[in-house]
Amino acid sequence: MTPQDAPPNDPTSLGATPRGTTATPRRITVRYAVEGGGSGPLTRGQGNMVLCIRRDPPEGINKDSVWPVPDGVSVPAGLVALRLLVERHESLRTSFPAGPGPDGFPDRQVVHRNGRFAVTVVEAGGRSEVELDALAAELGRADVAVPVSLDAPPRVRFTMLAAGERLLRLVAVVCHAGADGAATAVLIQDWHALAAGKELPPVTAPTPLEVAVAEQSDQGCRRAAAALRHWARVLTAGPQVVFADARITGPPGDHSALLVRSRTAADHLAAVCRRTGASPSVVLLAAFAALVAHRSGRRELVLSALSANRQRAALIDHVGTLAQDALVLLDTGAADLDQLIGRAKSASLSAYWHSTLDAQQVWQLVDDAAHLRGARFSRQVVVNDLSLTIPAAVADAQPPPAVDPELTVLPAPPLPVRLMFTILRITGSLDFALITCPQVLDPEETEGFARALPALLAAAAEGPVLLSDLPAVLGPPGGERGGEWRLVDGAWIDLAAVRELLRTALGEHRLSEEEGKLVVELATVDPSFGPVEAHRAVVAALPGRDTAMAPHHYVVRYAAPAGEWTEAGSGRDPAVVARLSVLT
Repeated sequence: MTPQDAPPNDPTSLGATPRGTTATPRRITVRYAVEGGGSGPLTRGQGNMVLCIRRDPPEGINKDSVWPVPDGVSVPAGLVALRLLVERHESLRTSFPAGPGPDGFPDRQVVHRNGRFAVTVVEAGGRSEVELDALAAELGRADVAVPVSLDAPPRVRFTMLAAGERLLRLVAVVCHAGADGAATAVLIQDWHALAAGKELPPVTAPTPLEVAVAEQSDQGCRRAAAALRHWARVLTAGPQVVFADARITGPPGDHSALLVRSRTAADHLAAVCRRTGASPSVVLLAAFAALVAHRSGRRELVLSALSANRQRAALIDHVGTLAQDALVLLDTGAADLDQLIGRAKSASLSAYWHSTLDAQQVWQLVDDAAHLRGARFSRQVVVNDLSLTIPAAVADAQPPPAVDPELTVLPAPPLPVRLMFTILRITGSLDFALITCPQVLDPEETEGFARALPALLAAAAEGPVLLSDLPAVLGPPGGERGGEWRLVDGAWIDLAAVRELLRTALGEHRLSEEEGKLVVELATVDPSFGPVEAHRAVVAALPGRDTAMAPHHYVVRYAAPAGEWTEAGSGRDPAVVARLSVLT
């Protein structure tokens, strides 16, 4: 191990140096070497995350967390434990070199036998426990914004807070291409044991290389094909835009986040599970969906479920990235919550089973469905159950809620969603976070929604809750539609937003509704600009406009010296329609 100077992009160089210190942050190089290595195709999860890394800012890919440190661990012992952790898990030693294609998209993963990684050590002696926690969180937030290189391991960065040789905190930033939430939980557990000097048994879960081989098998290909068909059915026929609200003026932004913790809600959740025979995850999904349906005035919902494909027992302890969305198509028009719980169980199992897909095929499918329906799918409502991915050592380190329920406002990550429900803990205390877009739920409405979920669980613990009683308990559906909202092809659309979309893409036009379909008329002097070209222009302008929709029919009038003529049609490309027909 040799110390090195901190590079310019080190998070500790961003104004986070602890007060009262005389030493600057150190960079210590840790070298690793193992016997195993190799290369092979990407897993489907890796391919999905590499696509996201190349498209999205690092804040949406990297995940920071503060890992528990056993009592009495020194900095040198912590460095040894990190070396052993990287040597133990192939995913952390994996790189994704540029592929041979014109865009350089990686076509393989390479597991490195030896290499090195740097650990930043920040002298933080003299700080209180609260100040240490705040500093660790600050360093993590800063480091998340620094990209993790695809073509060089490791897939994780570490920052130690220390008082001399005593290790106080360990901040980790994990690249999602190396480990998803469940895998990070395994890493935390292994780190804690290794740092405490324990010897771990050999890894028995399949490695990413082994997962890739299984996914490329005949059975794996059949499963991916079935998953693509499931997505095609949902994207081409399921509801799309959930919320209609006059406050929706653009893409989601300026989110707020509220953490809710309740010990009594955990007891009520357990009672509902005993009474219905459903898992906590399913009960919470159903309760959340009931509230979303009530709030939005929609009966049928599509919920994007993250952490979706850990349902196979062999992959529970897999360290890698399996995370791909599951699309849960759920009809909330049930008589009572018990019945909705049953529907949620069936819908979620189907969605989870169909959540291992080829990432590039999925994005092509999303594009094709947008072309066909004239509305682009986006994550409106998201569920992320992390309750099984947070180690007990982390959960138990939290102080008990001061009041019940305890509500805490948190910094909100920038996410392209309207409403996100993250389940953090289900035993001892029900902990969950609501991330909301103010165009749908303002802070007061967010608090009301957050309090409604424990209240619904309390009622369900006593017996079936009639969903028709929700308005009496929760009040009428929220949101002020006003304006020119219409429910068209499973999506709430605002005709004013449609006209703005058409002005941007086509210029002057006339929009009308005919038997539930949108029809646009426009004039041009360009004989090569017909319904097909018009539809392509409108669809290209759709991103960021989730309350607008492309017309179903185009009427193009041509003015020419030889006279005028008209061409009409849907503008849909027959090749796209045929491609989707094969899947649906």
